[in-house]
Amino acid sequence: MGIIEYDEFSLFHENAAEFGLPFDAPPTVRRESVEVRPGFRLSALVWGDAEPELVLLHGGGQNAHTWDTVAMALGRPLVAIDLPGHGHSDGTMRAALSLDDVAVDIAAVVRALAPRAVAVVGMSLGGLTTLALSKAAPDLVGRIVLVDVLPSRDDAASAVIGAFINGPPSFADFDVLLTRTIEFNPTRSVTSLRRGILHNAVQQPDGSWVWRHSRTRDEADAVPSVATADTALDAAAESAARTEALWQVVEHLRVPLLLVRGMESQSVLRDAHEDELLRRLPSAQVVHVDGAGHSVQGDRPVELAALIDGFAPAPGS
Repeated sequence: MGIIEYDEFSLFHENAAEFGLPFDAPPTVRRESVEVRPGFRLSALVWGDAEPELVLLHGGGQNAHTWDTVAMALGRPLVAIDLPGHGHSDGTMRAALSLDDVAVDIAAVVRALAPRAVAVVGMSLGGLTTLALSKAAPDLVGRIVLVDVLPSRDDAASAVIGAFINGPPSFADFDVLLTRTIEFNPTRSVTSLRRGILHNAVQQPDGSWVWRHSRTRDEADAVPSVATADTALDAAAESAARTEALWQVVEHLRVPLLLVRGMESQSVLRDAHEDELLRRLPSAQVVHVDGAGHSVQGDRPVELAALIDGFAPAPGS
């Protein structure tokens, strides 16, 4: 297969056709870049011409285009941000590991592009970032929608996602990459997965492909660490501390929160995690989405759009 031409704004008709959305003309979407600190820029897709009402944050190993169908179904002005080290934003995967640092960077983008948004919607890593953002810049977070994520998650399901993201550094051709993606995403159509790859991977001059989020991966990331019993215990303790810190953020929230949970086995949440949310934050709302795994925005985007629209209505509506 030769070089594949790619225009990130040329595929919206596919989203509309797959999910039965009207498509009289391409949506109004532009790419913006915000310098969040000297020499470091984050990229975002700005939907519509009016002041953005929503902010959307994608999951690890994804990019802002994961929200395309949701944005089209919503038909509202919004901003979908590429997290650091993802999509068209600066950084590497390692740079996206500190939620507190990421939250500060995301706050700068929201202040620049959507300072009066009524809600922040975050899926997976984007959901955890949303919680961190609510602590770092509470004035920017009026409502929270968490898409299939909580501070505590199912380790086995999360490991499957990690195995996909941290797979081979490159792929000989597009078909090899598509085959692997289909294997790890059984709930998605081949058409949507092909489209997702075009948005989330880059073809090299020799015809091979690499993920956008790994094209500048730190060399140290490829060097296996030597684990000992002590280092394993330290890592477990650190992880537990980070998890509890995020639960504390949840407990102290003073804004409405909606959890949208996929009910297929690919979800990273189980009943115990949902019970923990309701124990920590009794006011939280929870909605189950049948037919959706972890990526509800990919599996059931129209249903997710309706849930967001109902939970975070447009100002004045």
